[in-house]
Amino acid sequence: MKKKFSVSYKIILNHSKDEVWKIISSPGHLNLFHPFCSSNKVICWDNKKNKKDELIYLNGLTYYREFIDWNEKNGFDLIIGTKNGKKSNVKWTLSDMNNHCEISITISPYTSKRINKFLYPFANLFLIRPKLKNYLKSVLRGLKFYMDNNKVVPRNYFGKHNWFS
Repeated sequence: MKKKFSVSYKIILNHSKDEVWKIISSPGHLNLFHPFCSSNKVICWDNKKNKKDELIYLNGLTYYREFIDWNEKNGFDLIIGTKNGKKSNVKWTLSDMNNHCEISITISPYTSKRINKFLYPFANLFLIRPKLKNYLKSVLRGLKFYMDNNKVVPRNYFGKHNWFS
């Protein structure tokens, strides 16, 4: 996917980088803080960079995540999509800020053949980008909520998302 269609969101957490890493690197971590996650089941989670899981959204959509680069305490890259469908690239990055941590998520979505390639930049700008930005904002706000309150984030806590709720 071309980088120009990537969408990012970042947030600063009042927790150390080590604390944040401990949460986001644990098996099934999306069950704790993802507001649109019905379940996050581990398929494989070993220490040899072989990590895969299944994410079932509230609306029943099932995506599979395969972690392709694991950078201990700094983040990871993964591909996500339906079992036999196109995949999007996702990058989670942690940055140390003294006693705080900045975390960002960047999605490079696959290009759908249902959208004419000449119209795709407009669809991306006016539909895809805003929806993905809202999605990322909800996920990271969910992480903040979980870390600040030590409570699992209620489903659709920051509002529903018509792609995933």
